[in-house]
Amino acid sequence: MSRGTATKPQVSPFELNIDDVCINTIRTLSMDAVQKANSGHPGTPMALAPLVYTLWQRFLRFDPDNPGWPNRDRFVLSNGHASMLLYAILHLAGVKERDAKGGRPDGLAVTLEDIKAFRQLDSKCPGHPEYGRTTGVEATTGPLGQGCGMSVGMALAGKWLAKKFNKPGLTIFDYDVFTVCGDGDMMEGVASEAASLAGHLMLGNLCWIYDNNRVTIEGHTDLAFSENVGARFLSYGWNVDRVGDVNDTERLAQALTKFRETPDVPSLIIVDSHIGYGAPHKHDTSAAHGEPLGEEEVRLAKRSYGWPEDATFLVPDGVTKHFETGIGARGKQAWQAWNKILKDFRTKYSELSAEYDLLESMGLPQGWDADLPSFPADAKGLATRASGAKALNAIAAHDPLLIGGAADLAPSTKTNIEGGGDVEANNYSARNLHFGIREHAMGAIVNGLVLSGLRAYGSTFLNFSDYMKAAIRLSALMEVPAIFVFTHDSIGLGEDGPTHQPIEQLLALRGIPGLVTLRPADANETVEAWRVMQLKKHPACLALSRQPLPTFDRKTYASANGVARGAYVMADAKQGTPAVILIGTGSEVSICAEAFEELKRKGVAARLVSMPSWELFEEQDDAYRESVLPRSVKARVSVEAGSVIGWDRYVGPDGARIGMRTFGASAPVKDTMRNFGFTAEAVVAAAKHQLALIEGGAK
Repeated sequence: MSRGTATKPQVSPFELNIDDVCINTIRTLSMDAVQKANSGHPGTPMALAPLVYTLWQRFLRFDPDNPGWPNRDRFVLSNGHASMLLYAILHLAGVKERDAKGGRPDGLAVTLEDIKAFRQLDSKCPGHPEYGRTTGVEATTGPLGQGCGMSVGMALAGKWLAKKFNKPGLTIFDYDVFTVCGDGDMMEGVASEAASLAGHLMLGNLCWIYDNNRVTIEGHTDLAFSENVGARFLSYGWNVDRVGDVNDTERLAQALTKFRETPDVPSLIIVDSHIGYGAPHKHDTSAAHGEPLGEEEVRLAKRSYGWPEDATFLVPDGVTKHFETGIGARGKQAWQAWNKILKDFRTKYSELSAEYDLLESMGLPQGWDADLPSFPADAKGLATRASGAKALNAIAAHDPLLIGGAADLAPSTKTNIEGGGDVEANNYSARNLHFGIREHAMGAIVNGLVLSGLRAYGSTFLNFSDYMKAAIRLSALMEVPAIFVFTHDSIGLGEDGPTHQPIEQLLALRGIPGLVTLRPADANETVEAWRVMQLKKHPACLALSRQPLPTFDRKTYASANGVARGAYVMADAKQGTPAVILIGTGSEVSICAEAFEELKRKGVAARLVSMPSWELFEEQDDAYRESVLPRSVKARVSVEAGSVIGWDRYVGPDGARIGMRTFGASAPVKDTMRNFGFTAEAVVAAAKHQLALIEGGAK
């Protein structure tokens, strides 16, 4: 029997071969899902069904029964609005759900009922693919170009892992990465940045398939896009091939074969298609791109395929069996062969096998934090970017899967792994990545590396986190432990001036759900921040100073391990009942400490709180938060050289917020900080004013 429902008897047999039936099943499932949801993009799935069918059925090395197989080929749908392409193929290929719960029918990652619930609440088929929600989705895509960038990270990870783990006669990693992208991806700068780096690194395991359909939401691409994309990619050092008609599956197969035979450079396959292909009655092609076809057009499209016009969500007899004998059988055979190789690898290379286990589990090696430094009290101190370098290298010495780099700023961000070498086309086994001045792509590539099992970081100045916002947001949405190291974290960087001095960036990062932002106050807090980032299973940002910060005497002040709880009492009133609370982050904690000591000399019962992370503090229970910031103490002062927005949640509506309400200025750091009120004197004055307000209110 066939799957699905129909009000009319099925045409049987179809006057088509099984390949065409499978292609049209992808098309009609996509049309029906979009129509039922009354939302979505039917045109691209209709147009690209022959491409996705050919790739999955004949080329993709992927075992539907083992979708987490580490050496699987990756399929990334960068133009995520065409998500029904992916959901349809996951269903038809019989991809099993990883860690299946709730007794899903046949254990499928995507059932027919899921497809019928396309774009509905809690569906396995959301409007754009979401990593972690739907097995078989390799990355959360939607913001155009991001999938392209992440695919470069996946391909680079494949090359790196191959160099690390492959041994003569034992190939553990040799996977390819296939990325489907569209005109929108080609226009976005992040894809161009990523493509440029991929060409430089000669990532021959990377294939982008560009759907050249010449239509975007506003209409024909001639409105805004007329460049020669093929010539651009040739200049990047890519191999470029062209398929004149997406329905020519044999020509598609030739192009994909050529990619496999060109191992030294990445490949771009330009595929000409027409949006809404197969629905010739639809004259408004932009509508076919961005909205349902309408019931009448759906019937006409199905008629053009020789399909039962009133059948909905129909999977004809023989379709799933055909996939079982294609990608299913081929994938199972490949997985079994690889599994045998892995067993031989474990027998011959036990030490390296332990590192492989860390990759699969995303665990930390025993003793990873054994050599984390501890810094003695020092009035002059270190810039936290410098102490951060020491912490990074102490971890890297024990964690072989930690890699990363900077957007051309490693000498400034201090993020090189000592002795780690430089990753280049002829040296994939090194550990220091050079992203070039490509912050946007760096964020996406770091996500791709982490999605491949590596612990990866990228670094630049905090002000340039703006360039990376989309990628950071996606890392949080995917809940992957990407690390972003940002230095030059305030107006304290000095002479470079307001173009480089971050103001609102900390606020923007703190606003991303699931992201942990840490701004440590001294060298020992920086070490603890690195410890926290390694232990967390979601992304983290580290904001570090350019200027030296005093290292606190931890015999006088509380231990820096309070960083793990987001905020902690560094010093307190003698009786433990403060009249006023001073809250600082980063470089301003030392200013608060000076003010605390001055208030103590004046007989004012003050409490000094370091708050390196709002997010970690909010994770604590009510009792702990109350112990740090008791509700009974209304007089409060926050001090941070960034936007004051949001600090009222900790100081209250009437509390003092010493921070930035304008952009910065170009001047030496001491002059800049003094000019904007970041002095102990200003904090003392604010504390006294708070106490006066409270006293006046009490009267």
